[in-house]
This record gives sequence, C-alpha cells and structure tokens, in this order.
Amino acid sequence: MCGIVGAIGQRKVSDILIEGLKRLEYRGYDSAGMAVFDKKKKRINCIKTAGKVAALEEAVNQNSVKGSLGIAHTRWATHGKPSEANAHPHCSSDSLALVHNGIIENFLELKEELIKKGYEFITETDTEVIVHLIHAELDKSAIGITQAVKNVVTRLEGAYGLAIISKDEPEKIVVARSGSPLVIGVGIGENFIASDPSALGQVTDRFMYLEEGDIAEVGNKKIKIWNADKEVKRNIVRLHDDMEDATKGDYRHFMLKEIFEQKVAIKNTLAGRLSKTHVLEQAFGLSAQDVFEKTKSVQIVACGTSYHAGMIAKFWFENITRMPCSVDIASEYRYRNILVPDNCLFVTISQSGETADTLAALRYAKESGYVGTLAICNVPNSSMVRESDLSIMTVAGKEIGVASTKAFTTQLSILSLLAIILARHRGLAENEEEFLVKELHHLPGIIEEALKLDGLIASISNDFAEKHHALFLGRGVQYPVAKEGALKLKEISYIHAEAYPAGELKHGPLALVDNEMPIIAIAPNDELLEKLKSNLQEVSARGGKLYVFADVDAGFSNDESTTVINMPHCSDFLSPIVYTIPLQLLSYHVAVIKGTDVDQPRNLAKSVTVE
Repeated sequence: MCGIVGAIGQRKVSDILIEGLKRLEYRGYDSAGMAVFDKKKKRINCIKTAGKVAALEEAVNQNSVKGSLGIAHTRWATHGKPSEANAHPHCSSDSLALVHNGIIENFLELKEELIKKGYEFITETDTEVIVHLIHAELDKSAIGITQAVKNVVTRLEGAYGLAIISKDEPEKIVVARSGSPLVIGVGIGENFIASDPSALGQVTDRFMYLEEGDIAEVGNKKIKIWNADKEVKRNIVRLHDDMEDATKGDYRHFMLKEIFEQKVAIKNTLAGRLSKTHVLEQAFGLSAQDVFEKTKSVQIVACGTSYHAGMIAKFWFENITRMPCSVDIASEYRYRNILVPDNCLFVTISQSGETADTLAALRYAKESGYVGTLAICNVPNSSMVRESDLSIMTVAGKEIGVASTKAFTTQLSILSLLAIILARHRGLAENEEEFLVKELHHLPGIIEEALKLDGLIASISNDFAEKHHALFLGRGVQYPVAKEGALKLKEISYIHAEAYPAGELKHGPLALVDNEMPIIAIAPNDELLEKLKSNLQEVSARGGKLYVFADVDAGFSNDESTTVINMPHCSDFLSPIVYTIPLQLLSYHVAVIKGTDVDQPRNLAKSVTVE
C-alpha cells in the first residue's frame, strides 16, 4: 500500500512531492517522508514524520526544504512499527537516500553481512538493507549509482519498487521495478516518478510504464531504461481526464468500466505481495506471522457479495490449507450461540470497511477469544481496518457502481493469498506453492481473455429481457459463483434469480423448470464436470433452456436447448475468479436492455452503514 513520488527538474520540487503524496493517501499509510538534494549546500535533506502527510508538509515548510531533485514516500508498515525512524526515505551515510515499496524476504541475511562490514542500522525495516548495500557497492569499486543498483537488485529476494538519489550524482533519480509498479512521468525540462500515475496528475499527463525487471535513470531532460542489461524503450502513454476513476470515460456505465478494470485491479492487488515463487507474508501486517502460525481454523463474516467471496474462500481453506473454515452472514452471526474453536482466525471482508453488520460482528468477535482479527478491505482508514489486529487492502480503486464487480474479484485475490500462506504454515510443499503463485501471475491475462466474450454475451442477453425468473447452477466451488451471478442479475435487472447447487435440482427446483426460465450453468473442466452434465440432462429433458459457461475442453455443444459460451482454460484454483467475469457481463447487458438504472439500482446503497 506504500506510495512513491519523485521529481527532477529546474524548479523547487517539495511542493510537487507533497501534492503527489496527498494524491496517494487513499492507498493507506502510517508515516511519510521526503528527501531533497540541496544544490547550494550539496547535501540531502531528509525529513520524516509518523502519521499524516499534513504533518510532513508542516515539517517541510518549517525547515524551508529547497531543491530541484527529490523523492518522497508514504509507508504502510510491514517491518517495524509505524514511527519516524522507520519511515522512508532511508539513508546511508549522508550520500544516498532511498524509498521502497514491497518486501525483501532475505533482508536478515543481508543485514548480518552488512553489520560485519561495519554498517549501523537505526531502523527495524527491510528497506534500510537496500540503501546500505548500494552504498557498499559504491564504496568497493569505481562505479556509478546506476550500476550499483543493478548489482544490488540481483541479490534481493521478494518484491520491490525502488527510487534512489545520490548527492554525488544529483542529475538523476535511479529507479528499479520487480513485482511492485512504477511509472515515469514525462515533462518538459523535468521528469517524475511514482508508484501510481494518479500521484502526478498535477504535473503531467504523459507516462512510461516500467515493466518487470526494468531499471531506469531519470534526468530532467533524458530517460534511459535497461532490462536484463540491454537498453530498452518504453512507449509514452497519454492519460486524459476521462480516464479518472470518477468519470465513465468511453463506457456507458460505471459498472461496465469497472468490469473491464478488473485485469488491472487484480494485477495491482497482487503487486508487491508475490515473488516469482511464493506469497510475501509480511503484506498482511507486522504480527501476521505470529498469528498465522497459531491459526488452526478460520471464521469468515461478511455481507452480500463479500459473503460470496467468503464462501469461495472456504473451499480454498479446506482444499489447499486443509483447515476448517466457517462462513457466516454478518447480520446473523451475533444472534446465535457462537462456539469459538481454539486458535481460530476471525476474518471480515468489506468493500467499504464501514458495513454496519460486519463491523458489529468484528466488535463482538474481539471479545470472543479469537486468535486474531483480519480485515480485507478497499478503504485503508475505515473503521474495520482501524479496529482489526491485521488488515490487508485490496487495490481495486474507487468502485462507483452499486453492484460490486472489481471489489469482489480483488477480495478473492487476497483470500487466495491468505489460503496459500496458511497452507505454508501447515506444510504446503514449495513446489505446490510455486505452482499456485505462477497461476496467480497468469490471472490478469486470463481475465483479459474472458472479457473478450463481451460481444457474445451482449447478444445472448436479449434472450433474458422478457423473462421474470432465472436459475443459476454450479457444483462445488462454483456454487457460490452461481450465487454471485444470481445476485448481480437481480440487483440491476430486477429479474428474480436464484442459485442452487446443481445436485439439488431433483430436490425441488426442477418443479420450476420450463421453457420460460433460462438456466445458467457454470461448467469448468473439473472433477465434478460429469456429475454436472447429468444434472443438466435433467433440465433439458424438462424443456429448460440452458446457457452453459464451459471450459473449451468440457465437451459441451450447442443445440436447440443449449447455448454454450466457451471460456478460456484456467486451473481449478483460478476458476471461481475467471467464471465470475461473464456473469457480471450478462447481468449488465440484460439490465441495459431492460432500461434499469445500472449504476444506482433502486432501493440499494453502495455502503450499507445501518443494521
């Protein structure tokens, strides 16, 4: 959740850096800092404060910080408690200053090596190791700052977005990216860097997006980028105002825009939390490891769409982690006799972090003997985040449509990380974790493929416009996906929709099946496929009209009673996230045809702050 901003030019940069940090405040942070090179005094002035950017701004103004080269940072603690000392930037000697997003997993090993060389550590962070390593590289050989950074990053394990300035080479900012996003803002006679282009909207609308493994020198007139020691070029992309979260851009509705933003939202949510082979546990907070080591079961509490995310996560916890998991609707949780197992982790899921029922359940749970409380949320400073022992943010960006889309899939992305970490504590083999992590790295690309079905789904949606009821079917982990699909359809099209486990058809719902009720089935190529096919035969035999979202290898074909939508192939692990996408598109296009208020459906609110 940390934020990086940097600037180099001819004018005073401290105001630019402060404004950039303010634009990143939505991401959540616990401290802030700035390092600016004073050309007249030939020194780096570093000012840091615990708390809000406003406190840093006041300190900067009091100290009359001047200079045309600087970097700044807002920190969300992963190593070391929130404090002025642990805030970024971190310095080595008085010659280097560095800011860092991400987590360095092998920092203890590197720290021991540096201590033996005489380096003194004044913080509890992993980041301080990096700046001392760069200083050591410069000290041992006659190389420049850029080459020193290139040498050092080969030794770092984990994820990082780095920005470094040197008083001996004040004509550049050096940046490096691995697993944590960075952009270069292109100006005229000045250039900028940031972890998010939104930080630089006040100074430029032109950006270069650094790719994985990129290292760059950013001067006021020249930018050089390397990848794998080869100089490369990155295209300049112009971002216009109509691409801001608060506007629809080229989309007819916010909901459609937010559906199509899911590739980027999921990528941002995973960024800095995955290495190439495993999940970075520190992303869940300072005391996460201690809590997770003790955890023997999980209790999830949420409402609406977030509840469906919890239902999906239950399968991951039980299948991957081999750990019991209970999922409760928040509005019901407090009104039964709760029996809390020993060492049970209490997890709340909420887009806003202010959902009244979920917040009340959290407060009740804190008095009930859970091993710890964890909030999964999209709003960093919300009540739920503040009141939980641990918290981790989705990076969905602002979601304006009332019917949740990207908030849901980013919640699932976080829950998948949690399942892998808890499984590691219970003996998950390294090669198994590596496989799951590689699947997550592929997820944004598969989402992109699923979104290409938009045109086909738009045409199919005409079949639903005059219907009054719809039935969604899934088996196993796809049942809560079916529930989410039904919820979306009823929320915005006002068509009555229900979801059932497909095996339950014969226990009642078959009585409803006729040619006036469309039946939507979710059919990945998993171990329950043949059983699902048998269930669907029961529907066809009774004149039901089937719409089957099926893996390309699942063996379905179109006929008079069946329309098949071929889905991109994905693993069983990712299928709940991937198969959610076309159901969102279906509900959207049906609502458009029916002429309902897609973004603000009747009787509903975005954040439910009453019981």
